[in-house]
Amino acid sequence: MADYAQDLMDAQDFPRQYARTRRFSLGVPRRFTVSPDGSRVLFVRSTGGEDGVSRLWLYEDGQERVLADPLALGGEEDVPEAEKVRRERARETSSGVVSYATDSAALLVAFALGGELWTVRTDGGPPRRMATAGPVVDPRLAPDGERIAYVTGGALRVVRTDGSDDRLLAAPESPEVTYGLSDHVSAESIGRPRGHWWSPDGDALLVARVDSSAVQRWYIADPAHPTKPPTSMPYPAAGTANAEVTMHIVRLGGARVRVEIPSAVTEDHVESEWTDPTLEYVTAAVWDSHGPLISVQTRDQRSVYVLAVDPATGTTEILRHARDEAWLSLMPGTPVRLPSGTPVIPWCRSDTQGLRIGEAFTPDGLEVREVIGTVGERLFFTASEDPTEIHVWSHDPDAGFVRVSEGPGVHTAAVGGDTVVLDSGTDEGQSVTVLHGGKPVGRIAVLAEEPLVTPRPRFLSLGERELRSQLFLPSWYEPGSGRLPVLLNPYSGPATQIVVRARGWWTAVSQWFAEQGFAVLVTDGRGTPGRGRAWEKAIHGDRLTPVLKDQIDALHEAAALHPDLDLDAVAIRGWSYGGYLAAGAVLHHPEVFHAAVAGAAPTDRRLYDTHWEERFLGHPDVLPENYERSSLVPYAHKLTRPLLLVHGVADDNVVFAHMLRFSSALLAAGRPHAVLPLSGATHLVTQQDQASNLMLLEAAFMKKSLNSPGI
Repeated sequence: MADYAQDLMDAQDFPRQYARTRRFSLGVPRRFTVSPDGSRVLFVRSTGGEDGVSRLWLYEDGQERVLADPLALGGEEDVPEAEKVRRERARETSSGVVSYATDSAALLVAFALGGELWTVRTDGGPPRRMATAGPVVDPRLAPDGERIAYVTGGALRVVRTDGSDDRLLAAPESPEVTYGLSDHVSAESIGRPRGHWWSPDGDALLVARVDSSAVQRWYIADPAHPTKPPTSMPYPAAGTANAEVTMHIVRLGGARVRVEIPSAVTEDHVESEWTDPTLEYVTAAVWDSHGPLISVQTRDQRSVYVLAVDPATGTTEILRHARDEAWLSLMPGTPVRLPSGTPVIPWCRSDTQGLRIGEAFTPDGLEVREVIGTVGERLFFTASEDPTEIHVWSHDPDAGFVRVSEGPGVHTAAVGGDTVVLDSGTDEGQSVTVLHGGKPVGRIAVLAEEPLVTPRPRFLSLGERELRSQLFLPSWYEPGSGRLPVLLNPYSGPATQIVVRARGWWTAVSQWFAEQGFAVLVTDGRGTPGRGRAWEKAIHGDRLTPVLKDQIDALHEAAALHPDLDLDAVAIRGWSYGGYLAAGAVLHHPEVFHAAVAGAAPTDRRLYDTHWEERFLGHPDVLPENYERSSLVPYAHKLTRPLLLVHGVADDNVVFAHMLRFSSALLAAGRPHAVLPLSGATHLVTQQDQASNLMLLEAAFMKKSLNSPGI
């Protein structure tokens, strides 16, 4: 009885813990860099599960020490607007030292703090503040450690690491132009957060120039503070103009050449109902010992060129032309070459995304997720044999393909020399193990708080499509003792899996809702990664119907296995794509779903960005029917079930207009619904009172809607 009472108290306190720890992210080490000799590991981490200030740390000889503590350096008061935007795109939850860059030897580190530039050596000495021409964003050290490139006011500058010779390399020609930064689409949807790269010799940079003058501007206001002017931002919604991104080789002496990126794909491009072979997207770039490499993608995303760049003239050579009938999935960490010049090429075989390394192919059935890096001719990457697990693999010409990580979980790594820093999420939580020569030699501490509720997922493979699912039941529930209302708690959107063999904040949240009296079912359906090309691209042209069918089929299959699930009391909740799915569920299938909570739901697909939305649905002027069937606003009149809409007023990703337009359509159709605006919140809710009380309000809404007061 005492244990039951304690579990009940812990469950009551969990929402506050969840909010206080910012989804258990505080105290977790991340952004690892391993020195080329393998002797040093850099990372950022706060000092505990309630500390929101990240420090820069060094792991060496089995010991950790702080290299830079923001609180000792004066704190972080005035963060430049461009840095705030960069952090929002990265979903950064902490302050302080949240990113950094090193020279090639990892002896010198540069970072920005409150717009000021700092450096610190890993071999001793305190941090040193450097004078700059303005507030600093994204400082990058030259490989030789002699200079630092940084962006201020949209201009790219370099300064010597002794503080001298701060010079302008590229100045914006207008307020709509920046040098050295990413644009919204590249950072949010493509996965390219940076905009400048040093040459190996430190004598030049490859620089992105972004011209947003043709992009429509959106204005994000804060109605709770009417005296505050709205924030203006260029936002390329589906079907509208993108920012113009061009690439340039900029020499330290000021000489500059524009990279000659082809304007369009002219041969062997896959045509369809909507075809646009214009090469609008710069998806990745790198400058290795063989020269610069750039990946560019067409507007319709069915072709990708990998270009080799002549740094002297800016001329390019097409090294590879990849194509796909639906869209080209971009593999993180590519393009990449081994030191010998051998290209590492994403390759689809038998519906599985693999790699070709010279003449070697990854084994059949091994779904490659990301390229981590190279050490000599040894390539490290992550891949899955089972979609619920991700492991670290390596390949070299002598040993072939070798799995590095062990045990069920989601693993990734950082590498250098003979050292592998293995970052592992398992059912027990997060751990970071330092391997040297393939053997564990130490650990980097994870200081995050342990959740007050212990996730108890039951892994299921449901139906003919073998839908990977997790079922969470109340810890106090005895099978056969009564029926349980059901709560579906999916994300099930592109690029994200949550049904994995790892304990994450989302599993703790699912268990907490279970402790409120629900049987909680989580399913990764079609469109999620890790299960091959056909599975991922089953949502082409329709982002809702097949995903909803998977949720319904999983629900019925789970109920057949567990008769205690009450199919007459089914709710669904979610955030972002999950919120969209929740609202779509009660609109289109009220015979299955009896209540929904939809958070930050993209209800009008025309209002989301070009690269993300056109990937799945094409151009809205050419294929309007795809947007019609995939949006929620046109079907507002179908609502017959209780629906709570939650949205951050300051959200600049899924903007507040999504909720307002949907609510207006519901009102116009005479459909009752509830609306909860979150003042000041962006797409990631970080205010403690909002985050904690929101969970309680959701649970209360669903219990009332299902007429299930709980236990």
